[in-house]
Amino acid sequence: MLVLTRKKGEEIHIGDEIVIKVSELSGNRVKLCIDAPEVMRILRGEVAERMNAQADAVTSEQTSGRASSRFVSAS
Repeated sequence: MLVLTRKKGEEIHIGDEIVIKVSELSGNRVKLCIDAPEVMRILRGEVAERMNAQADAVTSEQTSGRASSRFVSAS
């Protein structure tokens, strides 16, 4: 993991297509502006974690359902 310090108005460039700019500092909060291609999905960490947990739950339910139907059809 790369750790950088930036001041208000400074930028971080990732590759040729992504720019992250520190636009505002307020107490312990930082406002970031992200310029990236529209096809790139950008999520806050807590949103990505929630989506991953939901996807895992669905996969688990589907796996349980498939296993049960196999046992039922085998009897």
